[in-house]
Amino acid sequence: MDIIQAIVIAIVEGLTEYLPISSTAHMIFTSTFFGIEGDDFVKMFQVSIQFGAILAVVALYWKKFFNFSRLNFYLKLIVAVIPALILGKLFDDKIEAVLEKPIPIALVLIVGGFVLLFIDRFFTKNQLEEEEQISYKKGFIIGLWQCIAMMPGVSRAAASIIGGMQQGLSRKLAAEFSFFLAVPTMLAVTVYSVFLKDWSFQSKEVKGYEMIFSDNTHLTFFILGNIIAFVVAMFAIKFFIGLIQKYGFALWGWYRIIVGIFLLVYFLL
Repeated sequence: MDIIQAIVIAIVEGLTEYLPISSTAHMIFTSTFFGIEGDDFVKMFQVSIQFGAILAVVALYWKKFFNFSRLNFYLKLIVAVIPALILGKLFDDKIEAVLEKPIPIALVLIVGGFVLLFIDRFFTKNQLEEEEQISYKKGFIIGLWQCIAMMPGVSRAAASIIGGMQQGLSRKLAAEFSFFLAVPTMLAVTVYSVFLKDWSFQSKEVKGYEMIFSDNTHLTFFILGNIIAFVVAMFAIKFFIGLIQKYGFALWGWYRIIVGIFLLVYFLL
């Protein structure tokens, strides 16, 4: 992976992490296009730059995240992230080994697109507009929905937003809670991938941080990737909130279907 490829992957991560179109799918396709999808450093890089996207949410909603007088906010996020921590540890690597291939991901993109086309029609009476109205039970159920995104191509944002709407949250609140929930979820995934998971690098098993500090180039990629993902994600979040309030999710459904069909044809041929 060269510097241009690292920058492009970071831009893709920032643009897609909080949209219901699967950042994992887009980064895998980008890496495949560049011919670097089999590299463990690239895979770890794709996960580690999520840290920049996490900081974008914290920066945009800093009053919420640093209001320590509202203990319930933090407890709800802890309750909601528990399913992903447990099921992710048990099944994530196994699922990726089977489904982290371009054609299955393209098919999942298409199927998810059709779901988004009709999702606004399924939930027409959603009344919850404030985070305080989300109970611990609702938070936990949304967390269960989020686990569907362990299948590459589903989209963590799409799964958790649909889960929120199924629990009575408005489109805006479901999207915002999805952003909040992304922080502990992706932080856990990033910490696991950088500090705990074993990767294959230069014919030996190493930790993610060992690959990052193995040379100045890798360290530069890591720092630059996170900065770019942070900046791009800031704009993507604001852009997404405005669009879903005005148009709902059908726009993203058509996007997923069109991109999924294009990628399916591309990889089949």
